[in-house]
Amino acid sequence: MIKSTYKLAVVLALATMGVGCTNKQESKKEVALTDYVDPYIGTDYHGHVFLGAHVPFGGVQTGPTNYTWGWDWCSGYHYSDSIMTGFAQTHLSGTGIGDLGDILISPYTGKLKSTPGTKTNPLGGYASLYSHDKETAEAGYYSVDLLRYNIKAELTATERTAFHQYTYPESDEARIAINLARGIGWDRPGKSSISIINDSTVVGYRKSSGWAKDQILFFALQTNKPFTQAQLFDGMKSIEGHSAIKDSIVAVLSFDTEANEEVLLKVGVSPVSTYNALDNIKQENAGWNFDNTVAEAKNKWNKELSRIKVESKDDAQLRTFYTAVYHAYTAPVLFNDANGDYRGTDKKVYKNAGFDNYTIFSLWDTYRAAQPLFTIAQPERVSDMINSLLAIYQQQGKLPIWPLHGNETDCMVGFPAIPVVTDAIFKGFPNIDASLALEAMQASSMRDDYGVKHLKERGFIPAELEKESVSKALEYAIADWCTAQLADSLNQPEVAEYYSNRALAYQKYFDKETGFMRAVKADGSFRTPFNPFESTHEWGDYTEGNAWQYTWLVPHDVHGLIDLFGSDEAFISKLDSLFIVEGDMGHMASPDISGLIGMYAQGNEPGHHIPYLYTFAGQQWKTAQLVRRIMDEMFTDQPDGICGNEDCGQMSAWYILSSMGLYQVNPADGVFVFGSPLFDKATITLPEDKSFTITANNQSKENVYIQKASLNGADLTRTYITYKEIMKGGELVFEMGSTPNKEFGKEIKDRP
Repeated sequence: MIKSTYKLAVVLALATMGVGCTNKQESKKEVALTDYVDPYIGTDYHGHVFLGAHVPFGGVQTGPTNYTWGWDWCSGYHYSDSIMTGFAQTHLSGTGIGDLGDILISPYTGKLKSTPGTKTNPLGGYASLYSHDKETAEAGYYSVDLLRYNIKAELTATERTAFHQYTYPESDEARIAINLARGIGWDRPGKSSISIINDSTVVGYRKSSGWAKDQILFFALQTNKPFTQAQLFDGMKSIEGHSAIKDSIVAVLSFDTEANEEVLLKVGVSPVSTYNALDNIKQENAGWNFDNTVAEAKNKWNKELSRIKVESKDDAQLRTFYTAVYHAYTAPVLFNDANGDYRGTDKKVYKNAGFDNYTIFSLWDTYRAAQPLFTIAQPERVSDMINSLLAIYQQQGKLPIWPLHGNETDCMVGFPAIPVVTDAIFKGFPNIDASLALEAMQASSMRDDYGVKHLKERGFIPAELEKESVSKALEYAIADWCTAQLADSLNQPEVAEYYSNRALAYQKYFDKETGFMRAVKADGSFRTPFNPFESTHEWGDYTEGNAWQYTWLVPHDVHGLIDLFGSDEAFISKLDSLFIVEGDMGHMASPDISGLIGMYAQGNEPGHHIPYLYTFAGQQWKTAQLVRRIMDEMFTDQPDGICGNEDCGQMSAWYILSSMGLYQVNPADGVFVFGSPLFDKATITLPEDKSFTITANNQSKENVYIQKASLNGADLTRTYITYKEIMKGGELVFEMGSTPNKEFGKEIKDRP
């Protein structure tokens, strides 16, 4: 599927080091892992992934931007499209809401035009048609032919700069539009600024309001070829002068070009100032060698991809896996300058903060698998991520829910930062203030908004007083369990007892008669009528789901949930039904409810732990069966190969961990439950020159069941491994077979 015109022929080890070799025996060695990355995966169907050029966790994601035609264009691009409005410097990846799309840059030729067009007349301005057969997407590199103008556009990036290369035909009307009026999805422009500094430098800032209500991004743009003219526009109206502040500000730079002449431009971005944006260019991308910057971006990707090396004879599996890693390392993103400055949610500038500040945390999604994955595969970034979250608490008085470019969006439910912070502290990451963390958790969970007032006063959230009450209460219970554990570790027994009791609030919602989590009214009765298939109520009891899906959202106390059902057998019987039943979810069903097996929805995050719950009831073989089915059916190497929107890495992180045979069900206890390893071998590079290898002997499409396991040569009868055991290094070996070993993990002592 990868359409490549740019080739980088290096073996994996050399790509990681950035050096070359001419030995003819190279052809027998391992190729660069970036060759297995296909950025088109997830650009079709509901994947919503970003397509373009960036480096791991980079603050710039420069890439193609279509018109926004609906939900599937949240990243700015969808595989079904064929009209390009230009190339924005920031994008989201896999979200369910569109935003960003800052600083839209569009090369074209001909008469001066200041807009790409409109949705009713999409080619009425400088927008162009394009086709996939003249488009290339690779890790760190993107190119496309703009068919209307015979211009080849190529993109690459560093952490804080975008690098564009445009190959023009012969023209005395070659143009580059810098458009601050357009964004993606909900994004709307505010008073933004452009200033022409000289014949090769433009600076400014873009203000906007959308999902994030008060955004500002500063930029500096430099060209390698002086422009002959620079014209400013307010929308379609030409304005005089070399600087302006307008809601719909656009600059058009003009050049004379020879046939096949390459015009290069660099864009530095900053949350702080145009000066810092220029400095970011100086620090990260001072030269004009586009190919070298592409090579450096690929080296960065190869280094990060090589932290987990998997072995398989199936190239499609390798493409699916390494593209998942690529997607998982797209967010969160750096939101500071090369000198360490950043702008907080309080809009104050923090100078040289002492840690790398990150933003774009889709926490309601990523606390479940992406953040636990980072603790294994990106350990040097974890403390900075946690300190970014704690800094937001200090700036806004509560831990973030969904932080986006210095804004709190309050998107989704619960306290999703709490499990992430707790998990990192208990796993021993340095330079995290545990006392500050507990303070932040208490402050966040003792507010009166989003139903918490009722939870504090009554011990539950009445359905008629708060929408999505069931989902909120269940999510709060998970976070409260985490807070209790941290308080206990800090020798604060009263705090621990209070939150331990709140963590059991999920029990109030369980209806033993029907076996579902149901909405509870103020008088303590269950709301009626009740239909477990309905994905919403006119008031809304569940968030992007229904009772079938939310009944299992107790990852912090799975054995307590089993007790509510009365026995392992009753629990398993109900769980079996989840993957079989079908029903009408109603006309208001969320599009996030996708990737269905019965009523199980792999395409949405609240259920990602559910296939692993069989293991807690002594039937690990059913977990293995289901997880392997999901990996085989719901994840492929095609453009529609992600069964639901990616949500900033969570969907891919589920696949990465599951394909290695592991998943952390409880988001903060460091216990990884066994599933069904997909690869013959997976080797994780760890700090201090250690490694942890997972070997699956006799693994195949048929041999999905674990027959037995061993850790460092010793038999392992339990069906889980701990984070500490992984990080010590060593080898976990699974013996696989085609029929279930129903005794493996059956004993209570061997269950998670």
